[in-house]
Amino acid sequence: MRTQFWRALITALIPLGVLGTLIAVTVAPVNAHHSFAAEFDASKPITLTGVVTQIDWANPHVWFYINVKDEEGKMTRWACEMGAPHQLQQRGWLRDTMKVGDMVTMVGSLSRDGAKRANARMVTTSDGKTLGAASSGDPTTTRQ
Repeated sequence: MRTQFWRALITALIPLGVLGTLIAVTVAPVNAHHSFAAEFDASKPITLTGVVTQIDWANPHVWFYINVKDEEGKMTRWACEMGAPHQLQQRGWLRDTMKVGDMVTMVGSLSRDGAKRANARMVTTSDGKTLGAASSGDPTTTRQ
């Protein structure tokens, strides 16, 4: 009798344990995602023009890196965050819209921590095309 009780209890608890593990695994990445306001300051706009040195086209955000010449002629590497790949594609972007070596202009918001990072709202490519960057900090961007 006792053996049947424990067998029934274990049979009932295993699916609950599996379900709990699945929920924990799927919720963890969502909690790790940052908000725009936590990392960037919309009250500190910035426009950068520079040469693209790297593009990371991946979820959850596309990042591109540009070398920007400052007032003294010194090159500084900036990291620029855009939206997710599918959001960019909805705005006309393709993986090869921007290439390493292209001169681009980015309009966006500065990082809160003073690092050379920005959240891009608009990017003008080397061929003169201006595209939205699917920024979560852009009030005109509708969430997809």
